[in-house]
Amino acid sequence: MPKNPDIKSVLIIGSGPIVIGQACEFDYSGSQAARSLREEGIEVILINSNPATIMTDPLSADHVYLKPLERKSIIEILQKHKVDAVLPTMGGQTALNLAIDCDKAGIWKKYGVEIIGVDINAIETTEDREKFRLKMLELGVGVCKGRTARSFLEGKEIAQEVGFPLVIRPSYTLGGTGGGFVNDPKDFDEMLNRGLHASPVHEVLVEQSIVGWKEYELELLRDGDGNFIIVCSIENFDPMGVHTGDSVTVAPAMTLPDTLYQKMRDMAIMMMNGIGKFAGGCNVQFSVNPANDDIIAIEINPRVSRSSALASKATGYPIAKIAAKMAIGYRLHELINPVTGSTSAFFEPAIDYVIVKVPRWNFDKFKGSDRRLGLQMKSVGEAMGIGRNFQEALQKACQSLEIKRNGMGADGKELTDQEAILQSLANPSWNRLFHIYDAFRLGISFKKIQQLTKIDRWFLYQVEDLVRLEKEIEKHTLDSITKDLLEEAKVKGFADRQIAHMIDCLESQVYEKRNELGIKRIFKCVDTCAAEFEAKTPYFYSTFTSGSETSDDESIVTPKKKVVILGSGPNRIGQGIEFDYSCVHGVLAAKEAGYETIMINSNPETVSTDPDIADKLYFEPVFWEHVYDIIQHEKPEGVIVQLGGQTALKLAEKLSKYGIKIIGTSYEALDLAEDRGAFSSLLRDLGVPYPKFDTVETADHAVEVARTLGYPLLVRPSYVLGGQSMKIVINEEELEQHVVNTLRDIPGNKILLDHFLENAIEAESDSICDGENVHIIGIMEHIEPAGIHSGDSHAVLPTFDLSENVLQQIEEYTKKIAVALRTKGLLNIQFAIKDEKVYVIEANPRASRTVPFICKAYQEPYVNYATKVMLGDKKVTDFNFNPVKNGYAIKIPVFSFNKFPGVNKELGPEMKSTGEAIYFIEDLTDEVFQQIYSERNLYLSR
Repeated sequence: MPKNPDIKSVLIIGSGPIVIGQACEFDYSGSQAARSLREEGIEVILINSNPATIMTDPLSADHVYLKPLERKSIIEILQKHKVDAVLPTMGGQTALNLAIDCDKAGIWKKYGVEIIGVDINAIETTEDREKFRLKMLELGVGVCKGRTARSFLEGKEIAQEVGFPLVIRPSYTLGGTGGGFVNDPKDFDEMLNRGLHASPVHEVLVEQSIVGWKEYELELLRDGDGNFIIVCSIENFDPMGVHTGDSVTVAPAMTLPDTLYQKMRDMAIMMMNGIGKFAGGCNVQFSVNPANDDIIAIEINPRVSRSSALASKATGYPIAKIAAKMAIGYRLHELINPVTGSTSAFFEPAIDYVIVKVPRWNFDKFKGSDRRLGLQMKSVGEAMGIGRNFQEALQKACQSLEIKRNGMGADGKELTDQEAILQSLANPSWNRLFHIYDAFRLGISFKKIQQLTKIDRWFLYQVEDLVRLEKEIEKHTLDSITKDLLEEAKVKGFADRQIAHMIDCLESQVYEKRNELGIKRIFKCVDTCAAEFEAKTPYFYSTFTSGSETSDDESIVTPKKKVVILGSGPNRIGQGIEFDYSCVHGVLAAKEAGYETIMINSNPETVSTDPDIADKLYFEPVFWEHVYDIIQHEKPEGVIVQLGGQTALKLAEKLSKYGIKIIGTSYEALDLAEDRGAFSSLLRDLGVPYPKFDTVETADHAVEVARTLGYPLLVRPSYVLGGQSMKIVINEEELEQHVVNTLRDIPGNKILLDHFLENAIEAESDSICDGENVHIIGIMEHIEPAGIHSGDSHAVLPTFDLSENVLQQIEEYTKKIAVALRTKGLLNIQFAIKDEKVYVIEANPRASRTVPFICKAYQEPYVNYATKVMLGDKKVTDFNFNPVKNGYAIKIPVFSFNKFPGVNKELGPEMKSTGEAIYFIEDLTDEVFQQIYSERNLYLSR
């Protein structure tokens, strides 16, 4: 049956600000669903409160509402528009919870809105732990022994029946919030209490613990006729006990025998049929007892999930796009697979490579947090590697993390303390993966490692083999290493930099040697069908072939003029979805300017890694060796580095050194702005005020300088993002301690000491410059006093109480600095204002966190304009700037402190927020503004 002709308009609900457990994967699915529906001539109305998303752009939907995700906003939309259906499966748990809330209040019924993509009963069955348990038992699917508790007393009774160890899982929560393992009865009361409070309906499932069992996921799609496909199987490297969002995951499943896979597949289909007959996507999680292959169901999510984004990128099959079309009535056999452009969408993808996802954590931002991994998700982002084998994919994922490691092992940073390694193996934290490698290197027995980690033996053999290879290579020098050994290292994912460490030479020497020996990177296509049909989607990964294996390069170079855009890698605090937003708009603008666009990124959650966005997508680490080989292959006009945050900027120096053109602001200017000392000297020459400062490289020098500058001091390292290692110190002891710690974490860094302006007001400007002309796109005033990182403070656009005199100073200094840096593209400048005098704190000649916010508030595509300026396609004077200015827009930072009980919610110069929302007000009498303003001094700390 083709699409339902009664559905002419659809409301898509977004997922709101980024929090731990719900990140930019829902921007990817939401924007893809919106495009998919618009292709069918359907009017799309979209609500989301996150301004840093592509889905809230005019190019994604017909009507965009940047409003709080609450009932009041939904009613307002339904009063304005005739909405036929609502699609709540593209916005994570937030969208599902809002859809249920509106359903219970009778809103959908009152306005005649049909729920598509899922049904309310299915959501309730899957989210209510007791209903889910009973439904599984009815279907004959195994579940853990246990029951649901609705009170403290009932929880205690169930614990007595089940016995310890046990698990607490709250209903209707996201990312395992409030859940956890209880091994010791004395911890039970506190955990039960926390779980009951975390659940919005105050219910928890108390059940037996199956820690150490194997964990798998299946991604399903079902149409209105009941046709099913399994898009992808995913296996968790970490066994049960670590939240799947915090686990290293692998696709396709590596250690699952076909008999067990077929049984799991049948169970997944039976489970999806059992919860409802809706057309849409589903994620099903299973656990398998390694002792006897018993399978039990863990949970089912009747919506696109974090794993759906991963499965889409892993297979090339666009789950959200197809799910959206099925929601309006299409059957699978009526749709075309968009990757091949010729085969049916009613098929199960086949892949001839392996993908590995490794999470990215930010525990350093939450001092005193419990770093152990468990049922509650704690990672802030993830990176994905694609390779021809597990080892290559694992190394590439590790190279993408940007945690100062060059991959697994071979970088001189291994742990050698046996006691600490054994402790880490038994108590998983963010670095256990690396410690497994270290354990093999130290000679700890295979049996001991398996016993402590419970990780499947096959995965451990793969890691052990990498250690064996490293030890073999270490016996050689650059001259003596054989072609076979070098080839094996490259096939198994070792970077040139790692090999250089093993044989004690330079990375460039390894690169030259392997190229001389003909060991060259080739590019393969991600095509959903293991190369059985020709792919129309230009989506590539790199690999190496060994010995007798011959393989063609599938990335055909065109004669068109090209530009490479470097992405921002995995999400982390300080560098999130805002930079991906800028990358996507950079790609679209370069296309409009007549360039073939090439995107390089390693983040599976993002819109930039949607193969539909750039002309060519290379799903590769934003890591020198990979980037350089792609540039050598494609020979672009140049590379855009100022849209991908610090990830892309960090490569500017090397690109420049190798004679590769940086599009837009030059490397010299980028470096000048990053080097705190050199930049302050430039300000002095320009006659622009700045706080008294000095640069130091030792703790002794810092103490000496402090006597001249006077306390309090703001201590800031160079070349960091998100205020990393910044701190306000008030005495010599604190200063010395912080400088020593910073130099330990960031060796060789120049540290800037500023006299801290207490009780100053902070503001920032964003502008576009073409080297001569400057246009300020927005000036934002922070509500909190100076000392709180700009990413953590509430900010108002336009400014709300700065005098005309102050604004004139800000405008004058912005223009002076932009021209002095010979900026070509975007520039963000931070200011402190005290006693009507404006001081410049720092300048960043790149896309900032606030650019998407200003684009949304003023309804103008500033990244598009800035990219065309970078490319030399346009001058600033060629644009007709016409911002829509009604009232004020408030940037509201959002934190994930609830994931780290016991951590103080205190704010300072180092950024801690995970996301942001936008809130529009007509004037300053607004209650929300008044409330924020009254609390502006509440959380300032050092």
